[in-house]
Amino acid sequence: MPKKIILDCDPGHDDAIAILLAQGNPNIELLAITTVVGNQTLDKVTRNALAVAEIAKINNIPIAKGAERPLVREVENAPDIHGNSGMDGPTLPEPKRALSEQHAVNLIIDLIMSHPEKTITLVPTGGLTNIALAARLEPRIINRVKEVVLMGGGYHTGNWSAVAEFNIKIDPEAAHIVFNAGWKVTMVGLDLTHQALATPEIVERIKEINTPASTFVVELLEFFGKMYKQAQGFDAPPVHDPCAVAYVIDPSLIEVKQVPVNIELTGTHTLGMTVADFRYPPKKCNTQVATKLERERFWDLVIDAIKRI
Repeated sequence: MPKKIILDCDPGHDDAIAILLAQGNPNIELLAITTVVGNQTLDKVTRNALAVAEIAKINNIPIAKGAERPLVREVENAPDIHGNSGMDGPTLPEPKRALSEQHAVNLIIDLIMSHPEKTITLVPTGGLTNIALAARLEPRIINRVKEVVLMGGGYHTGNWSAVAEFNIKIDPEAAHIVFNAGWKVTMVGLDLTHQALATPEIVERIKEINTPASTFVVELLEFFGKMYKQAQGFDAPPVHDPCAVAYVIDPSLIEVKQVPVNIELTGTHTLGMTVADFRYPPKKCNTQVATKLERERFWDLVIDAIKRI
């Protein structure tokens, strides 16, 4: 049976590829796309989600708008990576479909409560504000969710500070709620996603598909790569968010290690750090971190999904 997921995102170049992977893989049933402030303002990332849905031929699932700001802190965006629109580079199609009338948090709750227990996996690839709000508004979802597989954090690596990753640092209080809620959490962080580099060889393989979807991805990666080179010195851009979807599709693609993880909320230089404790095998632990990616199989999965679309 296909694995049911809700993709909570802030598109975003790599979020767009995560959407395409979820839609194009036959082992995933995408129940909804929900948006949250992050890579750009909520209005911009929501418009981007609707545009990607046009490209991916997503017509029959709800797309809902969520939190426009973090729980406590001021809004932080990432125009130095994603541009003014949040998805600069390609020409985006005009969305033809309407948003869901529900707020994203209510949609997440309703879907989880209306499906059998342990059948829905939450896949957040942006800040964790919507997921934290859902867990607080309806705590019963915590025992009903199969797993939370999130792109965020890093046990040795940061990018929005020396030790903190963007998705966690922009709303660390929300991350604290999600990591400590009691459900199973798999952290697909920078230590893993920096292995998923869109090298020129990969871009060429995608270009050879020669479809509107593949052309869109190539244009995404060309802009994303240029900005990553300028901002962080990468010769090829790391494609973070599809790694979380890929883990749900086939966990054997990614090695994980069960370790306690908590979120730093008060450190002057470490705010938003995902503190992973590797010192000893935990007796009871609901969190695990991704450590190693089978890169070729990962890209085969992404390329196959683009072909299917």
